[in-house]
Amino acid sequence: MLTFRSKSMNLIFCSLSSGSSGNCYYLGNELHGILIDVGISSRSIRKFLENNGISMQSIMGVFITHNHGDHIRGLEVLTRRNRIPAFTTQNIWNSIIMPPVRMKIPGDCIRTIPIQQKIHLAGFDIEAFPVNHDAPETIGFHICAGNKKITIATDLGHICQNSAPYIKAANLLVIESNYDEEMLLQGSYPPYLKARIKSDNGHLANHQMATFLADNFHEKITHICLAHLSKNNNTPEKALHCLYSTFKESGILLNGQTHIIALNRNLPTELIRLM
Repeated sequence: MLTFRSKSMNLIFCSLSSGSSGNCYYLGNELHGILIDVGISSRSIRKFLENNGISMQSIMGVFITHNHGDHIRGLEVLTRRNRIPAFTTQNIWNSIIMPPVRMKIPGDCIRTIPIQQKIHLAGFDIEAFPVNHDAPETIGFHICAGNKKITIATDLGHICQNSAPYIKAANLLVIESNYDEEMLLQGSYPPYLKARIKSDNGHLANHQMATFLADNFHEKITHICLAHLSKNNNTPEKALHCLYSTFKESGILLNGQTHIIALNRNLPTELIRLM
């Protein structure tokens, strides 16, 4: 069981689920925590928290990246049962509570945040930044706690000039590595879906992710978490191989200082501690 008042534990991150079946991430300090996206059931989230000695009452907020079901599936039940405030932009709220989605979120749980302006909650400075994806609006989150910086960008067709600075600045980076180009090309998806995935408003390919990180690698990045891997058009082995081989070609030597993992689509990862 975790003890959140332990002086040796400053910051904890965990991916509960990462993929088209559901996305949910936990970030906590010694007293409080937040969730980024709730694309899995409220029951699954509660079970994860309880199994790790974390009280649901310690969750100070939920932050939503966009209105696709794999990012908001558990939002209605979670807010209604626990009265946890949920934060996102006005455009994204409109796409969640109005037709065709029309989720019934308690009014006192709806909190609107601006783009590229910090808000403070539970010991975190949290800033939403725009990314390109085929939703009414999609954002990533850059979160600062003390001298640690966490960036979460899980659905983006390409890394644009608005999102790049936040990705470059991270100590812990959660970044999409959705598909292997050859698998997508040779796969069974219809042409229109392949085109959507490959578009600038679709998803990020392994090579796009790897090339950007190799071009912008710095020694202060301690964790790289590859997110939202496609079930049909990618494998953890391909995503990791692409990144490692691109780093090698670029002459980047990790020397054990940067930990790289491919996030599981359906299961929580081990807890990552940022000291």
